[in-house]
Amino acid sequence: MATQKPQRTPEEIEDMILRKIFLVTLKENPENPSSSSSDPRVVYLEMTAAEILSEGKSLLLSRDLMERVLIDRLSGEFPNSEPPFNYLIGCYKRAHEEIKKISNMKDKTLRSGMESAAKQAKKLAVSYARIHLGNPDLFSDGNLKDSNPKAGSSLSSSSPLFPLVFAEVSSGVMLDGFGGNDFGSRVDCPPGFLEDFFKDSDFDTLDPILKGLYEDLRGSVLKVSALGNFQQPLRALLYLVKFPVGAKSLVNHPWWIPKGVYLNGRVIEMTSILGPFFHVSALPDHTIFKSQPDVGQQCFSDASTRRAADLLSSFTTIKTLMNTLYDGLAEVLLCLLKNTETRDSVLEYLAEVINKNASRAHIQVDPISCASSGMFVNLSAVMLRLSEPFLDANLTKRDKIDPTYVFYCSRLDLRGLTALHATSEEVAEWIDKDNPVKTDGSGLNNDGENSLRQLQEASSSGSTPNVKPTRSSSEKAKYPFICECFFMTARVLNLGLLKAFSDFKHLVQDISRSEDTLATLKAMQGQAPSPQLELDISRLEKEIELYSQEKFCYEAQILRVHLISSSLSISALNVAPILYSICIGYLCPVHICIWYEDITLQVSSKYMESLEEN
Repeated sequence: MATQKPQRTPEEIEDMILRKIFLVTLKENPENPSSSSSDPRVVYLEMTAAEILSEGKSLLLSRDLMERVLIDRLSGEFPNSEPPFNYLIGCYKRAHEEIKKISNMKDKTLRSGMESAAKQAKKLAVSYARIHLGNPDLFSDGNLKDSNPKAGSSLSSSSPLFPLVFAEVSSGVMLDGFGGNDFGSRVDCPPGFLEDFFKDSDFDTLDPILKGLYEDLRGSVLKVSALGNFQQPLRALLYLVKFPVGAKSLVNHPWWIPKGVYLNGRVIEMTSILGPFFHVSALPDHTIFKSQPDVGQQCFSDASTRRAADLLSSFTTIKTLMNTLYDGLAEVLLCLLKNTETRDSVLEYLAEVINKNASRAHIQVDPISCASSGMFVNLSAVMLRLSEPFLDANLTKRDKIDPTYVFYCSRLDLRGLTALHATSEEVAEWIDKDNPVKTDGSGLNNDGENSLRQLQEASSSGSTPNVKPTRSSSEKAKYPFICECFFMTARVLNLGLLKAFSDFKHLVQDISRSEDTLATLKAMQGQAPSPQLELDISRLEKEIELYSQEKFCYEAQILRVHLISSSLSISALNVAPILYSICIGYLCPVHICIWYEDITLQVSSKYMESLEEN
């Protein structure tokens, strides 16, 4: 009769599973050699084993010894061992695989105990991964920059989480565009690791780790055009902000709204965390800030000799890419706006971008101190997407939009944009109604008197006042999100989409003038050829080629994308009627709606002029 193989005890099974997970052994010559013992990565913890024996305990690994063994493995220096972070990722992955195997055990009691041990191992791996990333010098070989040498990214990241996040958001996803899956393409992120990593942990532990990730994401899209790989970083950003701790860390980052004496619109665009994402565009920019790949060169070079089908294909590609960017950025902002802890920070960021770029409304825009047209066209599209739910044709949210926002708002500086169209008596009546009555019956408080005096002086001089009525010092104006978003969207359209149409119109005019000059030079060359004329003709042809590339870039982003139809429908059908209705309802003598209606009319006229000249 054949002898039966002795069954392992639960303690021995637990020891075997934990040795496989942590790749350690407490016995120099295990009685039952397994595949794990022959693995060159397995480390013999001799000192730990000696300490356990001195305490009179068994050398079988158990849940009680698990954390102690893990600390000794991370703290020791062993030849051919993995770096700490890679090792912890491997522990998590092996624990995940062991749980799958354990589920096939028939003994329910044994299965429950082994699952508990493996899950505890996963939690320990995640916990010590957080500790290691927050304190990279705590364990041996704590060089974060080299801790993931297998990363398939061309970017040298300071955080080993960087390629893992990209691998997570790119898994099973086909990304559009020319950039491809450049980041984390050969990195394997264990299922559930990142979710466990960012959940069930305190803010102070994860904040420094997340700050580093956000800086890496910002750098990955810096000077990247619409044809570059912006989709993976954008997906990664959205993935992180969906975690409450990720959203809070982002808006508390020092680069959320950069500070400094020399802060201007361009600085915010290039140094804030979200700025480089909004900078991704098909529109041309100043040479210093030019993005790559060059959209004009890639899609519209030699446009005069290319087939119409090729141009249409390029337009379609850019349209798809830009809509992907708009949708992604809108989703990021919407995620932050839905969180009550981060909503104000988002509005402050948008207001700062608008205020620091107010000079974009000027005829001549300084490209060094102002953000690019690409950023503001993108911001226009995103703000329109955020505004769509409450700008319906039935005006159901009309009561949420308060015209006094232009006077009392603490975020946007709109004082230079509101023109009085009223007599001094009408101004006095409006301020008297809006301010509390003094106890002596004079009808105005001190703030109201000061405001009235300033407004009367301005109206009598015929100039637009650069002041705003003030409320009582104890009263702080608070407006609903719908109201703030409405006015911010209108202001962004003024600085972004409208300005882009103006630039496009001037570009078309420059092309027309250059073509006329070229025709004249060619006629002169035919009558009296000269080397100088030949040089001038060659120079003009190159200039027209560059102009044409820029024109097609503008056309691809602002004329052929859904942006123009949505902006016209929202502006023309909703902005002016809502504001007229509001102003009439409040009997406000200040014609705020004139400015917004002017935006609508200018956008429409610029659009029609562009189509005619094109």
